[in-house]
Amino acid sequence: MVDDLTQPGDVAGPFDRLKALLPARLRGAPVVPVVRLSGVIGAVTPLRPGLTLAGVAKMLERAFSMRNAKAVALVINSPGGSPVQSRQIYLRIRQLATEKKLPVLVFVEDVAASGGYMIACAGDEIFCDPSSILGSIGVVGGSFGLQDLIKKIGIERRLYTAGEHKAMLDPFLPENPDDVARLKNIQREIHALFISLVKESRSARLKGADDMLFTGEYWAGDTAVTLGLADAIGDLRAVLRARFGDKVAMPVVAPAAGLLSGLLGRRSPGAGSLEFGNLGLGWAGLAEELISAVETRAIWARFGF
Repeated sequence: MVDDLTQPGDVAGPFDRLKALLPARLRGAPVVPVVRLSGVIGAVTPLRPGLTLAGVAKMLERAFSMRNAKAVALVINSPGGSPVQSRQIYLRIRQLATEKKLPVLVFVEDVAASGGYMIACAGDEIFCDPSSILGSIGVVGGSFGLQDLIKKIGIERRLYTAGEHKAMLDPFLPENPDDVARLKNIQREIHALFISLVKESRSARLKGADDMLFTGEYWAGDTAVTLGLADAIGDLRAVLRARFGDKVAMPVVAPAAGLLSGLLGRRSPGAGSLEFGNLGLGWAGLAEELISAVETRAIWARFGF
């Protein structure tokens, strides 16, 4: 980089050499901080921390506060999860974008589906790979019916409640149609909020009909662009260099790690009373981890990953 005071062909002086050693953001070069948001949203266990607002808030604040930032890039790879955490992360991104007056560019990797797509809608523009999966604008919930299993192995279910619907959808009790209807009503409310958020964020760019876009279906990148769920096919480096020049700096804003982050409470707490190594996992915690691993695998598997 040639300093304004140095003419072409001049020998670089001490100031120029010192300036060349500085980070790009201190040399005045355009900077686009990159924040990676990856994983199931809201699924938090000691070994499998999911995406939550508490977990990503500091990263987002650091990215939007970076000197010489011209935009903020979000790299998203998530099959969804908690609708509450998805919306809270979305809102924090939009709040910071408005406050700092910075555009948000979203880059989808393997998948931005369900809550992952909700977060992607926080971008002013969404880019994806032709093989990326986007969409799944819907609400899903599931459980198991284990009442026959426990009867078969001789287990008696004892459940004590105060409140007529406190044990609603208990997997060890027979399914009650009234309980299912109540759950469906809740899902419809959440679905309506999701649809409203997508419409507000993507507005006139949406090209498909409601009865196609909002059924929970998902699409590969090219079709997602055609439907207006994404703006273009593009990768992080190529898009940012084309928009901000070859000298653009793309520092990755990573979460805090190490001993200090643990002392500050940024690590997920252990569970149980019997420790396995230094993890603080008891037998109950280990069972929780196994169940969490199966559930997480099932969420990703819905999209072929």
